[in-house]
Amino acid sequence: MGRIRILSDIVANKIAAGEVVERPASVVKELLENSLDAGATELRLEAEAGGRRLIRLADNGCGMMRDDALLAFERHATSKLSDVKDLVSIATLGFRGEALPSIASVSRLVLETKTSEEQVGTLVELAGGKILKCEDAVLSRGTVITVRDLFYNVPARKKFLRSEQTEIAHIASLITHYSLAHPGKTFSLRHNHAELLSVTPVATLRERVFQVFGGQILEDLIDLGDQARDLKLPIDDKESIERRFRLRGFVSGPQVQKLNRNSIYLFVNRRLIRDRLLLHAISSAYHNLIPPACYPFALLFLDCDAEEVDVNVHPSKTEVRFHHGSLVHDFVRDAIRQTLMDQRPASRIPAATPPQPGAALPYSEFTQRMENMQFASAVIDYAETPPDTAVLPEFQLRRPLSPAPRLDFSETVATASAPRLAIPETHGPLAEGSFAPEPETLEALKDLRPLGQLHDSFIIAAGRDGLWIIDQHVAHERILFEQVLAARSNGGVASQRLLVPAVVGLTAAQQLEYARIADELHSLGFETEPFGNRTIALKAAPAGIGPADLEKVLFEILEISESELRRASLDDLRRAMAASIACRAAIKINMRLEPAKMDWLLRSLAATSCPMSCPHGRPIALRYATRDILKSFHRI
Repeated sequence: MGRIRILSDIVANKIAAGEVVERPASVVKELLENSLDAGATELRLEAEAGGRRLIRLADNGCGMMRDDALLAFERHATSKLSDVKDLVSIATLGFRGEALPSIASVSRLVLETKTSEEQVGTLVELAGGKILKCEDAVLSRGTVITVRDLFYNVPARKKFLRSEQTEIAHIASLITHYSLAHPGKTFSLRHNHAELLSVTPVATLRERVFQVFGGQILEDLIDLGDQARDLKLPIDDKESIERRFRLRGFVSGPQVQKLNRNSIYLFVNRRLIRDRLLLHAISSAYHNLIPPACYPFALLFLDCDAEEVDVNVHPSKTEVRFHHGSLVHDFVRDAIRQTLMDQRPASRIPAATPPQPGAALPYSEFTQRMENMQFASAVIDYAETPPDTAVLPEFQLRRPLSPAPRLDFSETVATASAPRLAIPETHGPLAEGSFAPEPETLEALKDLRPLGQLHDSFIIAAGRDGLWIIDQHVAHERILFEQVLAARSNGGVASQRLLVPAVVGLTAAQQLEYARIADELHSLGFETEPFGNRTIALKAAPAGIGPADLEKVLFEILEISESELRRASLDDLRRAMAASIACRAAIKINMRLEPAKMDWLLRSLAATSCPMSCPHGRPIALRYATRDILKSFHRI
């Protein structure tokens, strides 16, 4: 007897289920995508016990006729594809024809469906992949799929499910994602008879973001608009074709810094995906704007011709592959980066708001709780870091403040006077329209009037739009960083020669790195030469770096790991070197500044291309808006 045999449909479906159905959220994903492909405008999801006991999705889509309802549970049965050529231009969310038979093979499933052409609907009941009954039923147009007792016949898979809270969190994240991708449709989620999400159709993506995340998060986001780029894509050595790529959505300003990627939502042609190419493009856009270990909030929709993206690379359809990945990467990176440079968003000091007694838990707070539970990638596991924790200011880590800190409001420079906001004299509250709208960008920096220093470390300044606090060290660091890069591009950084060359000993690894970047060191103002075994002589250094910091900045540059050198581009390496030079040469904290110096610092910062963050990603300026000040004093 031969050893090779054909697997039965039951075994084949269970194998497919292992690829497609990992957890309850996997079931929800397949059902949601089928409903959306069916043209549904209302999708109502109900779950119990985190989806283990019950998952029910009801939609008002086109429904299925009796024959189609039965055929849908056959392997590789699909209405989305008819020819092998269709695989290169898939425009629907579902297409493999494995979802329903795979789900039915590991659950007790009931399908209720009806089309508008039929007088009665169809009810199909299955258990473990076997059809138990198929009969007529009185139904309205659409489809209702009920999945009970998931993995009841696969106990090994069932025991690996997480807690009820974790599983429903994955489901909630998933339906949240798709509600963002389809703002014109109704989505609802109930778990154990409690409503977790209910969003109604809205006209714009901004309105849907407000529905899901609330106004507080929306205030920190920057609208990318609708950016399009026509890219010439090579076909062969002689011919090319022009394709249009569109990017829209929202990104956060540099002041929003997450410690994981759970607040990054990516869609390609409205398909929820995970793609490391796009994640790298986002990280590159925020390079030198936020710390390397932090991530922004991003809600991005990339649209392109179906021929330009391969979605058939993973059974769960969560991964894609772009045919011209490097061009797509650069388009996304440049679009985000340019928007941030144009908008120059200001960081706000949040105003305290009194709690509302008896108020229900807002959905925005629910989504924040879900984010902290680290599930929000929705069946997309990035193996991330722990939830966000507070970051102490740098000076608190290096030198504690004196017991009695001194607030010095020095006499300001007359030429720095800014137009003043006139607040009417009154003993009662003001109307919110009593003053002009306030700018939300760092364009206001050029009009600030410095008042003095806090702890000799932070500049306090007044402007038309409120009170500002500027970190003097990182502000000067940003200024010097851009000056160093500009000087390098224009022929070289100004350097200062040392009276006596400094002899610096290197480790073997540092010696190798020195050999690789010696030319870049020279272009940035360092003059060095080998001086014996694993030793170099430092003869000149960039102007502004004190003698005590020369060796420190050199070692900072050399201590870039070998893996980073392989991964980072030459431009990234240059920027990292320029950041180290700027940090060591910048004004320090706990340093008293004269009024003229403070004024110069603010004007120079306003002239930089990116006054939001220092080269290492720390925020430079915080604004306490006039509106928030008035609210705090109960003036409005």
